[in-house]
Amino acid sequence: MKYIPFIKSTPFVAVIRLQGAISNSARGLDNPSLAPVIEKAFGRGKPAAVALEINCPGGSPVQSSLIAARIRRLADEKKIPVFAFVEDVAASGGYWLACAADEIFIDECSITGSIGVISASFGAKDAIGKVGLERRVYTAGKSKSFLDPFRAEKPADVKRLKGWLEDIHDTFINYVKSSRGQKLADNPDLFTGEVFIGPKSIDAGLADGIGHLAPVMKQRFGDKVKFKRYGARKSLLTRFGSQIVDDVAMSIEERAAFARFGL
Repeated sequence: MKYIPFIKSTPFVAVIRLQGAISNSARGLDNPSLAPVIEKAFGRGKPAAVALEINCPGGSPVQSSLIAARIRRLADEKKIPVFAFVEDVAASGGYWLACAADEIFIDECSITGSIGVISASFGAKDAIGKVGLERRVYTAGKSKSFLDPFRAEKPADVKRLKGWLEDIHDTFINYVKSSRGQKLADNPDLFTGEVFIGPKSIDAGLADGIGHLAPVMKQRFGDKVKFKRYGARKSLLTRFGSQIVDDVAMSIEERAAFARFGL
């Protein structure tokens, strides 16, 4: 019907599902995997809107930035509104993705926020000696053995790492402010890594309302609105055995990420 002049076609909403942790290892949500999905969602036909279904505990800040920037660029170029619908959680990098939308809707139990940056690792300085091993490292350049987990922490290394985290945190804060603008409340906990649940997210200005995808889109575009879903597809080799170990590792990492929010 859309090719017949003077006949109005049924509006449709392109839906992109963003499920899982944001990864830089091609095992979770990442820019290379999502780029063709996002391009198709904005480019096939003329959607009335693009909806993001988000259930994401965070992950790589760079991949978060790249994915959100692609969504925002296409939305502005094609003048298509974007709506984010948060399920269990859109925290840290997951909230970064949500901020690519013009409006953010949540469930009454959804978790949002965690606007902060974290770096976690292990140190095995004492363990390596107990098993009779000796660590030998030779470098050209004083910073090449930065934060070696088999050596004692150096205060200078820790100071440098914290400086990096602060720089990324500032970028994250500026992005949220540019996206949410005057909607943000004057809340001292907003950028401390604190999380907000349901209506408290709205009070803090992190979300615009309580609402689920189908009812909100029908309210905006009529009861006859249709939905076209887009998502990254895995190859048969990936699904049936060639990356079993990677898939298990990613599953453990994702469970740990969701577990930080009691999920």
